[in-house]
Amino acid sequence: MHRSSRSVLARAGFRAGATATVSAALLAAAFAPAQAQQTRQRSPAASAAAASAAPYAGLRYRNLGPNRGGRVTTVAGHPAQPRTFYFGSTGGGVWRTDDAGQSWRNLSDGYFETGSIGAVSVAPSDTSTIWVGTGSDGIRSNVIAGRGVYLSRDAGKSWTHVGLRDVGQIGTVAVHPTNPQLAYVAAIGNPFTPNPERGVYRTSDGGRNWSKILYVSDSTGAVDVVFDPSDPRTLYASMWRGERRPWTIISGAREGGIYKSTDGGDTWAKLGGGLPDGVFGKSDLSISPANPRRVYALIEALDGKGGLWRSDDAGTTWRQMNDMPQLTYRAFYYTNVNADPQNPDLVYVQNETFFKSTDGGTTMRPLSTPHGDNHDMWINPDDPDVFIQSNDGGVNVTLDGGQTWSTQYNQPTAEIYQVNVDDQWPYRVYGAQQDNSTLIVPSLPLTSSPPDDWMQQWQQGAGCETGPIVPHPTRTHIVYGACKGQFSRLNLNSGQEAHYWVGAQYMYGHDPKDLKYRFQRTAPIEISPHDPSVIYHTSQFVHRTRDEGVTWETISPDLTRFDPKTQGISGFPITRDVTGEEFYSTIYAFRESPLEKGVLWAGANDGPVHVSRDDGRTWKNVTPAGLPVGGRVQHIEPSRHRPGTAYIAVYRFMLGDFQPYAYKTTDYGATWTRLTTGRNGVPADVPTRVLREDPEQPGLLYLGTEFGMYVSRDDGANWESFQLNLPATPITDIKLHRGDLVLSTMGRGFWVI
Repeated sequence: MHRSSRSVLARAGFRAGATATVSAALLAAAFAPAQAQQTRQRSPAASAAAASAAPYAGLRYRNLGPNRGGRVTTVAGHPAQPRTFYFGSTGGGVWRTDDAGQSWRNLSDGYFETGSIGAVSVAPSDTSTIWVGTGSDGIRSNVIAGRGVYLSRDAGKSWTHVGLRDVGQIGTVAVHPTNPQLAYVAAIGNPFTPNPERGVYRTSDGGRNWSKILYVSDSTGAVDVVFDPSDPRTLYASMWRGERRPWTIISGAREGGIYKSTDGGDTWAKLGGGLPDGVFGKSDLSISPANPRRVYALIEALDGKGGLWRSDDAGTTWRQMNDMPQLTYRAFYYTNVNADPQNPDLVYVQNETFFKSTDGGTTMRPLSTPHGDNHDMWINPDDPDVFIQSNDGGVNVTLDGGQTWSTQYNQPTAEIYQVNVDDQWPYRVYGAQQDNSTLIVPSLPLTSSPPDDWMQQWQQGAGCETGPIVPHPTRTHIVYGACKGQFSRLNLNSGQEAHYWVGAQYMYGHDPKDLKYRFQRTAPIEISPHDPSVIYHTSQFVHRTRDEGVTWETISPDLTRFDPKTQGISGFPITRDVTGEEFYSTIYAFRESPLEKGVLWAGANDGPVHVSRDDGRTWKNVTPAGLPVGGRVQHIEPSRHRPGTAYIAVYRFMLGDFQPYAYKTTDYGATWTRLTTGRNGVPADVPTRVLREDPEQPGLLYLGTEFGMYVSRDDGANWESFQLNLPATPITDIKLHRGDLVLSTMGRGFWVI
């Protein structure tokens, strides 16, 4: 029953180096990369017709699920359609329900250049007009870049890109209450580096022209903008310095704060009146139409000044209503406040816990949601018991004020860190879902009469949300996992999981330079292709076990760059956040050659590449000459066809460098050739994540990037889009298995051809 082991493209009749059957121009038009689709005006049907002329037209990706929601940071609705809601996920695009969350359908596929959504807004005066700002505002380590603003005039059936491509992340799009063409955008900015495009923007002609109407600096952008419900010429804006480095989070600056305009945004004044006057962090604003002079602000600040603030005189004076630390935990990631539209004393705050106050913020009580880590909500102004709320598990709708919720098990928006496969039939696909569990998903239905939604036929595996999770190559009931430095072995038959440490240190809360072993949250596990009893796991060192994790030996020196300036407790100047996500100078990629036992390759998340040709006794630094310092070696692929040949994908995205970096060596790293020049098929602003070689066809390569898939039939000399029907979302990993191409994505689960 096993399918042919021939590769996807080999079965489709394509050989490495073969001449294309149509011109490059036709290929580019038929399979335009996701990043070229921003101005596309044709309908999906017309696009499908154009695609049928391309040589890959017979191939389609198939979604494996799971139908379990991933992180959602923005939601919207409209009182004229009380069962219709929208959400924007952090990697899965824009979705709509017309039955209060019982089912969802995607609206953005084929139109958007990125799946990262920061804001969705339905024009209050026209339910057919929907504005979307891309780039989510929760700038955690797996944040995906924004690519500007999209507008739909037909309730999401089609979209037009309307500019602001370079503003970075977008926190809010506020649409005028009576003019759907007039909108304001709060642009946070490039999440990794200063850029002058930060600030508040305004358009009065549906996005044809934009004016930057509030600018503080190239480091401080706008994260929120709201109207005074009684006077749309009065606006309030939250200005925030929010940036990331691979090793830390920057949140807050003295120039941040709350600004007010009374002339439609032409002029602005920074508010004081008792607000924190020092370093001002992330903030969020809300005003109830029931009392427009009352303004709520949730503020990250130093010295006990953070928490929920309130003004009862339209921003002239302020008082701190509640300083509970739980209201501003991990402010860069959360920070959301919503006032009830009919009761100004009822206010909600979103953080790890969802809080509700009925006394104007003086006291707070938790309100249960289907999943923790809460981000956004939209309340129906005509019936405040009807609202949609989002969190790290997806979205949920309530019709009774939060007593009951719609399911999150109908949203295929999981953020998956990696993919592995086993040797069963049907084979299973393994990965770890952000802020959930590890997953074991069948590649096909497990019964001849599958349930209506066979994508729910998955189970939890070893380890936790970050993974990885790796099946034993022959004993498929044995699965290995990791959870932030802790290795485990799970017997699926008995359900027993044994946990082992490579050195007994808990990494949370520690300065990484003080740890004996620096394990990144997604530290790799690799089983030797020559001996399944040999398992590797990496910190700044390479560790090896021969007894399934009970004992470990360290077989390398520190293989990282370890710049002292990049070490230290993460987060400044206000909030510390030491969860291991920002541990820099760790080994992020590791592989053993499938052709030569004992040839080991290691790549660090701060740049160096090393190889050992003697089973770990000695190591040589073989970092490509010319590769800028500090990038994350995201994946290594030793060749299955040629000894000494290997491929690497380097990810410098979080250093503000969006260039694609993919390299090949044929001499064990002595020399390297860059395969992605920015001029040979992969655009110059598309970061590379993973590069794999076809197991059957030498020279046939598959490249996963921040914005989609590419293929090369000449060993990386030239690349073509291989996006097909795949959504625009980061490709986190690729496996070639039994002639199938299996993908994991950061926002749309698993896919297979």
